[in-house]
Amino acid sequence: MDDDERPRPPASEQKFGAASLLSQESLDSYSLDELDARKALLENEISRITAHRAQAASHRIAAEALFGKSPASATPPVTAGDGPGTPPDPFRPQS
Repeated sequence: MDDDERPRPPASEQKFGAASLLSQESLDSYSLDELDARKALLENEISRITAHRAQAASHRIAAEALFGKSPASATPPVTAGDGPGTPPDPFRPQS
């Protein structure tokens, strides 16, 4: 399959760097052993991301407990860019 025929990821997915590039790469030239090695590498990366996410979630829960914010709070935090004329953040839930 030619590069031009593959679907392009949305701009929001392109911020993930190498992971986004991997999803666009043709796998046709890889042998079974190479595919197995690549799969093992990616599974290790998923484990690393999962562990880091768990640690980040733990830090967030601790910070919310310290500052008294409940995790179920629907009020988004105010940042320096918020205010009249500031476009909404597409990654933050809107109330």
